[in-house]
Amino acid sequence: MTVETEPSEIGVDASQHRDDRQSLLRTLLGRPIFWLSGGFLLLVVAASAAASLIAPYGPEVSNFQTLSEGPSLTHLLGTDDLGRDVLSRLLFGGRVTLLGAAEAIVTFVIVGVPFGLMAGYLRPRVDRLVMSAIDVVLSMPVIILLLVVGALFNGNLALMITLGVVASPGIVRVVRAATLAVRSELYVKAAEVVGLSRFQILRRHVLPRVLGPILVQVSVFAAAAVAIESTLGFLGLDVNPPAPSWGSMVAEGATQINQQPWLIVPSGLTIALTVLAIGLLGDTIRDALSRNGAKTPRRTGLRRSRLSNAEATPFEASSSDVVEKSEDAPLLSVRNLSVTLRRELVMIDNVNFDLQKGETLGIVGESGSGKTLTILALLGLLPDGLEVSSGRVAFASEELLTSGTFKSQVRGREIAFVSQDPMSALDPGCTVGNQLREAVRRNLGVGRVEGKARAIELLRLVDLPSPEWVARRFPHELSGGMAQRVCIALALSGGPSLLIADEPTTALDVTVQAEILDLLRSLRERREMSLIIVSHDWGVIADSCDRTLVMYAGEVVELALIEDLFSNPRHPYTEALLAANPHLVTDGPFPSIPGGVPVPEDWPLGCRFEPRCRYAQPDCSISPIQPVAISLTHLARCLHSDSVGEALLRDNH
Repeated sequence: MTVETEPSEIGVDASQHRDDRQSLLRTLLGRPIFWLSGGFLLLVVAASAAASLIAPYGPEVSNFQTLSEGPSLTHLLGTDDLGRDVLSRLLFGGRVTLLGAAEAIVTFVIVGVPFGLMAGYLRPRVDRLVMSAIDVVLSMPVIILLLVVGALFNGNLALMITLGVVASPGIVRVVRAATLAVRSELYVKAAEVVGLSRFQILRRHVLPRVLGPILVQVSVFAAAAVAIESTLGFLGLDVNPPAPSWGSMVAEGATQINQQPWLIVPSGLTIALTVLAIGLLGDTIRDALSRNGAKTPRRTGLRRSRLSNAEATPFEASSSDVVEKSEDAPLLSVRNLSVTLRRELVMIDNVNFDLQKGETLGIVGESGSGKTLTILALLGLLPDGLEVSSGRVAFASEELLTSGTFKSQVRGREIAFVSQDPMSALDPGCTVGNQLREAVRRNLGVGRVEGKARAIELLRLVDLPSPEWVARRFPHELSGGMAQRVCIALALSGGPSLLIADEPTTALDVTVQAEILDLLRSLRERREMSLIIVSHDWGVIADSCDRTLVMYAGEVVELALIEDLFSNPRHPYTEALLAANPHLVTDGPFPSIPGGVPVPEDWPLGCRFEPRCRYAQPDCSISPIQPVAISLTHLARCLHSDSVGEALLRDNH
């Protein structure tokens, strides 16, 4: 087996192999606006915090010999109408204003971010509840509410907490929208399949992705909080005189605007510059975060594989003509599984199959046949609006669909999933080692050190060279083949009994495709796993599977041992798919199936393949077609399966 072994094959310069935090810090430090805004804010906060140490006078000390003076060496910013030092009052007033703004910001984040994450991720009931509460908060008149709170409670704390609460709908909506986008990403689905809890997924995989919008909202609100606190101080609601705040100093300056206009400048200018600096700092951090994006790996072609000589157990369907041959209970049993869109439109219709321990089942069909949707239904990962309307799925004799607790325990530990696009299944913001360690600790309940060691073992198990080096890499630093091996290692973190691979070789070149298929076969033998491989490539199916299930327009049209399916297909669709296999074309025009897979709204009443079938007869369109048992191991959904077999014999002769 040939495996990518050198870092040079990854196509990433050595300068790119750096820690994500160092990269972010380096980006920020390279921006002058970060130094200016951050430095100013740091200076203001530090000066206010150390006011008792650096202020030349007390904030309430009056000197009636120096009333309303301008700046001088004795009083750098002058004095007010009571002879109090303006600089000292500005420093002490900063404590009140900045602390009040901080209280509002903390409330804003604590209330807004968790509820936004829950509304976007735990839909739809939680979403409706949260958004209804948000509508109620938005209907409240903010200014009147703040005035009432200010009249009822002494001090600034109640006002600022109230401000944070009534302003939180803004960040809830932004975080919800960003979470909805991230929630549909494949790496989030992969994290669910691995078995991570909702809290872990939100904390490790969703929150970092929505951090940019959160920072923007927090920076905007922080600036607004400083301005609003100053406004409340101007109205005399934050502190009791003669204690200073920036807003109260503006109010005092306004009363002396004709006698001493300078008094309004220090506090007013400080407020304006602080608000501006907060906004600029938030934008700078957001821009720096947006630059740390992941790169996409290359995609190339496929290959033709050899046929498998494996044997399999028969299909146990609703038809009484098909009898289960094995005495052992199947590992996975699917009965009459149906999926509907918004409880009206049928997308998957009465799918039946069994999977034995140690068996590999292939699912094949054109795009739109329902292959991936069937798998997502088994995993409980159907997109929004789709739901399992009927049927049952038993894993190890335990019901999977109706037991949420059992499903959460099985997913990731007993049933694992490998997607067709490894780069989408890996979180671009986490190193490979961190993602593996997180899955291992969740599924096996081990400590950090043992989890790290186990992650390295998994990378070694999937034949990755230099596993320690790979563990330190981000997904964009890996080739497509290496990323797919990492996804397989991630799927194996819980020691599953069943591994489901959806188009596991589609995004890989021909050499790496062969290696991934060899790896899957090797893992099945070494770990005694069962496999389900979803593919549209007959070469992959023939090379890896014991039995094959052919799907068309949301239903199973044929199920047979791989040898029987290739030598004796009994459904016209299977025959047409085999004839259209590009690997079998030596010369002449490329064979194809006329027409396309109908959408669910246009499914015919009878046989769904009838409009494209060369064997179609009038009776094919009268009523739905039931499966017919060709043998104990062969099932076809066709009224004229004998004609298909006879035509094949004539063509072969």
